[in-house]
Amino acid sequence: MLNKVPEVTLYFWIIKILCTTVGETAADYLNETLGFGLTNTSYVMAALLIIILVFQFKAKKYVPWIYWLTVVFISVVGTLITDNLSDNLGVPLETTTVVFAILLAITFVIWYAFEKTLSIHSIVTTKREAFYWLAILFTFALGTAAGDLTAEKFDLGYLTSLGIFAGLIAIVTIVYYVLRAQIATAGHRMASYAVWTFWIAYILTRPLGASIGDFLSQAQSDGGLGLGTTTTSFIFLGAILLLVIYLTITRKDETPRVEVEADL
Repeated sequence: MLNKVPEVTLYFWIIKILCTTVGETAADYLNETLGFGLTNTSYVMAALLIIILVFQFKAKKYVPWIYWLTVVFISVVGTLITDNLSDNLGVPLETTTVVFAILLAITFVIWYAFEKTLSIHSIVTTKREAFYWLAILFTFALGTAAGDLTAEKFDLGYLTSLGIFAGLIAIVTIVYYVLRAQIATAGHRMASYAVWTFWIAYILTRPLGASIGDFLSQAQSDGGLGLGTTTTSFIFLGAILLLVIYLTITRKDETPRVEVEADL
């Protein structure tokens, strides 16, 4: 089995943020605009996620359209999990943020205990892929809770939240490149630093994308631009589709086989 996830490139981060934005706006679109309701939307999207995960697990290598479709659906489901806990069950956002952070940490600990690596360059077994997607689900649920907590519960607004999470990602990026430069000068590998900066940035892109989605879609009276969930969702889905088609043709984000073997 070849590596089942894409290489971390600029394309990866762009599509990831687009997917997180769609996760926020599509959930609202199905729930509110189409009137499915939160519970029915959750059932439908969870069922569709299970179906696409079957295709993802059956694939023997990274397939762009299957992988990114999985990310889109898991983004929506992660958002709905948090929304159900806060809206239907009345669980405070502070609680869901802490709980999902703990669940994500536990996932990482167990993953590392079994596999001795958290590198996404070595998702070459079914067990590692299962840990990977479980971690991704918790990052989306955690990011949704943290984003809503910042923008709504703390009443900072969508644009301010967007700036906060963009700034945090910028700090992580700077730390990554500083560490890389220092470690390269010392002649050592930076695998562990790269892994942790990746996962921190990955978690932060969820509330960033949610803030972008809310800022674009919500009414101006609520601090948004008023584009609506329909327009925002289709614009971002179209952008994802174009980028995935491009990557399918160019194969610019496939992990080289030699790199996978080296990480193992």
